Amino acid sequence: MSVLEMPADVLVVLVLPELATVTTGQSRGADCVWCTTRLTGDVAVDLGERMGLPAGEEADLFEPEKGLVRWYPRACPKCTADRAHKGLFAHTPACEQCVDEAALCPVGRTLYRLVREGRR
Repeated sequence: MSVLEMPADVLVVLVLPELATVTTGQSRGADCVWCTTRLTGDVAVDLGERMGLPAGEEADLFEPEKGLVRWYPRACPKCTADRAHKGLFAHTPACEQCVDEAALCPVGRTLYRLVREGRR
């Protein structure tokens, strides 16, 4: 699934690690952001461009964007499915749309699709 198809709210539910806690391979998308498995373009799930502070850096209270760098997390389908599955349990009970009609909620629908695609 490309990041363009993934609503921003889904990325919040998947809970990415902080940039300061990942390896260089994870930050550039070569390795899964959760399990460090080496990724290839045909199986990687693109989690979009992110901004974060590198390891050892602290946020400036007066200029919070100072020192931020771009990073490009990607994940393996299995880790994405596991995170999406956990995300469904966290999202669905609190989402009025999911409670009323789950098929109409873009976040719930995307999480469900990520679970199915990752478990193939």
